[in-house]
Amino acid sequence: MDLDLSPKLAKKVYGGDGGAYYAWCPNELPMLRESNIGAAKLALEKNGLALPRYSDSAKVAYVLQGSGVAGIVLPEKEEKVLAIKKGDAIALPFGVVTWWYNKQDTELVVLFLGDTSTAHKAGSFTDFFLTGSNGIFTGFSTEFVGRAWDLEESVVKTLVGQQSGKGIVKIDPGFKMPEPKAEHRNGMALNCEEAPLDVDIKNGGKVVVLNTKNLPLVGEVGLGADLVRLNGSAMCSPGFSCDSALQVTYIVRGSGRAQVVGVDGKRVLETTVKAGNLFIVPRFFVVSKIADPDGLEWFSIITTPNPVFTHLAGRTSVWKALSPQVLQASFNVSPEVEEKFSSKRKAEEIFFPPPKLFCSLPFRQSFLKSKHESLPSENTKKSGSSSLRENP
Repeated sequence: MDLDLSPKLAKKVYGGDGGAYYAWCPNELPMLRESNIGAAKLALEKNGLALPRYSDSAKVAYVLQGSGVAGIVLPEKEEKVLAIKKGDAIALPFGVVTWWYNKQDTELVVLFLGDTSTAHKAGSFTDFFLTGSNGIFTGFSTEFVGRAWDLEESVVKTLVGQQSGKGIVKIDPGFKMPEPKAEHRNGMALNCEEAPLDVDIKNGGKVVVLNTKNLPLVGEVGLGADLVRLNGSAMCSPGFSCDSALQVTYIVRGSGRAQVVGVDGKRVLETTVKAGNLFIVPRFFVVSKIADPDGLEWFSIITTPNPVFTHLAGRTSVWKALSPQVLQASFNVSPEVEEKFSSKRKAEEIFFPPPKLFCSLPFRQSFLKSKHESLPSENTKKSGSSSLRENP
């Protein structure tokens, strides 16, 4: 069965004056179900409050836009109230209760990516709300609520009757919410835009990797993550996860081109990606991206807390480790061709700046025009890439 790896946009699930909740549907992005991965997005307007809830899945949250406040209660722990802003990554293990609040004019947008292997529905998050019209108070009878919380029936009816909002509400501007505490961020959040860079290549790109070293809580989540910023027209080396992990990628900013090659050297995806797109790279499949002139930025989760990648081009490429004789025999080429192949990319790794000729506007325009004219037809795309050599 052919895999549909094409990028998709999220769709609105519910919302109102306070904001909206969006999710990617496994029916439209089958790899979510196949991979047991969930993906969703929360967008809060000014004074919007996402009501307290817990989920059936461990997640990593990433703040795409704006700033606000997050309330986090780990099992049998006290509430942590965090100031959050664009670039923040937060690990959310099983059983954690969260609420989210935006008191700023700018919309607060938070991305959620996580593992649904133990969820009620493969490829989807299911949230359980503590309050609201679909909260637990509305499910229990007044007798049970009254006895559990030692309340009179009139108080129980008031509690249940006042909960008209579903998931997200808009509170009065004068209502005072808890103030965040700086010390509560320790060990709970990492700002990927301010953290020390794991990779920084001039005119190529930058990477910050989220793992158990800089955010130990991801160990409980079982996921790693990274933020990659690719410079304009730069290329990300073809590579794959060599520890059987899946890579789930959300395009944060910009646009570019992506290709994925799978079993039997078949090109299973060739597409343009843009902000808001989500796509999944299956285990051991090789992926590469080239940014458009304005650059390309993406946030990914990897289904292991300390991912290991193998790159196929650049100084650390596996090709550089293979002996010349093996390369000559494998490619069926002369020593001269092998030497040309092996002598390239000895200084660069992971990211490759655009060719110098490409930096001139006339060349870029000519290149893009020729690329557009030479794009393969749909039939050619479906047939996959051609073989490296002719059969004798």
